[in-house]
Amino acid sequence: MHFIDVPTPGGSEQMVIAECDALTPTLSEVLIDVAYAGVNRPDVFQRMGAYPAPPGASTILGLEVSGRISSVGADVTQWQVGDVVCALTNGGGYAERVCVEADHCLPVPSGLSLKEAAALPETMFTVWSNVFDRGRLARGETFLVHAGASGIGSMAIQMAKAMGARVITTASSREKCDVCLKLGADVAINYNEQDFVAVVKEVTDGCGADVILDMVGGDYIPRNISAAAIEGRIISIAFLRGPQVEMNLMPVMLKRLTLTGSTLRPQSVAATTRIAAYLREDFWPLLELGKIKPLMHPENIDLADAPVAHELMESNKLIGKLVLAVNPTLELENG
Repeated sequence: MHFIDVPTPGGSEQMVIAECDALTPTLSEVLIDVAYAGVNRPDVFQRMGAYPAPPGASTILGLEVSGRISSVGADVTQWQVGDVVCALTNGGGYAERVCVEADHCLPVPSGLSLKEAAALPETMFTVWSNVFDRGRLARGETFLVHAGASGIGSMAIQMAKAMGARVITTASSREKCDVCLKLGADVAINYNEQDFVAVVKEVTDGCGADVILDMVGGDYIPRNISAAAIEGRIISIAFLRGPQVEMNLMPVMLKRLTLTGSTLRPQSVAATTRIAAYLREDFWPLLELGKIKPLMHPENIDLADAPVAHELMESNKLIGKLVLAVNPTLELENG
């Protein structure tokens, strides 16, 4: 099978098409013929050598796919050959085939294409795990998510709004802010023109945000603390501006804040299975009804052009979720 290889960590030019032997699923896995593969920031970091694959995981880039099951392990009972699924992978998505734990697969929601389905797993698993599990976002609370026009940000807006939260978001341009408002955000802040801390305090009558999802880091860390409400929960999932900062922690004590964070990929099979079950119960019906839908970048990019996708992601001009077309003919076969 063909896949994207990164022989030497570095820039996007290090990504090349390579070939390897066919895969065989373990007892608890399924083998998926990949239609589309999602592109995510961790892929970029792994390509650069800053986010190595966990022990035992595939070293091939790619954390989510959609496609058709072509083989099942001996212990798998919930899926059959021919089933169309999307799945969270532990690596290996930038390839024609990938082995995935059967419990980490979800059905393609009716009304969504395979292309759209490939944009679901990494974002929705991440949002549920951090915003609703770790962050305990509840109906009626105020939720602040940074990078609202990104794949994760755009899905976080919709999921939080669907659960009855008031949503505030930040983005880098008026165009992106308009997109966020159309997705359901109550307030969208252009951080290049406004101080998000001041705006959050203004629109909450000085109370602040109950839950903050941050993938920026750096100088946003102390600013998040300033923008947080009493008993607020701040969850970090990435550090685009760096993980280190000098700050005064006294407000953390005075506001009784919780500072937490997580990475999805190193979590156990059981933990990831639990997230999949919650998503299928709580959010898959909303996808089926069209109340939640991934925000897709319109450009079609083939697997062989993966460097182009990474360059686009690193440009900070991307709006929505980007996927690679691996075998789009599976889309036609799916009707």
